[in-house]
Amino acid sequence: MDAFVHRHNFSGWSQKFQSELSTGTLDGHKVMVLKPQTYMNLSGQSVAAAAGFYKMAPEQIIVFHDELDLIPGKLRVKKGGGSGGHNGIKSIDQHIGTEYWRVRMGIGHPGHPDLVSNYVLNDFAKGDQEWLAPFVEICARDSGLLLAGDMEGYMTKIAKDCPPPKPKEQKQNEG
Repeated sequence: MDAFVHRHNFSGWSQKFQSELSTGTLDGHKVMVLKPQTYMNLSGQSVAAAAGFYKMAPEQIIVFHDELDLIPGKLRVKKGGGSGGHNGIKSIDQHIGTEYWRVRMGIGHPGHPDLVSNYVLNDFAKGDQEWLAPFVEICARDSGLLLAGDMEGYMTKIAKDCPPPKPKEQKQNEG
């Protein structure tokens, strides 16, 4: 969201709705960017408070979130659906229902279920910046397509302009 706000010259961050909030206009659409400052599993409180204050229907809300079930750099957009075990999405579902837009940003899976909590709660590895920085920038750059309702076009543009990184070669066992 920082890349989005910077890229589109939105207002600086202010504190409101237990969140950091920035506003601006993109392609003729008034946009509010919200970064909940609660624990992830309570983020629905912030989203619901902002949606209530601005009288927004769930269909007007776009949530960007990390997705373990997609390879790093892969992106999918959908409306509604389940939480996939994502605690932030579960919280939003509980507070506003499920009929909002989700931009699922692939981060890959650490390989074993016992590693998931540590994986999602820590920062990305330095080596991930090679794919992560351009991915985030291109997602922010082309976000006007989302506001225009062109979800398919957005996914296609991201995939074309920023293909996911190739999997790293595993070292051969030299034994």
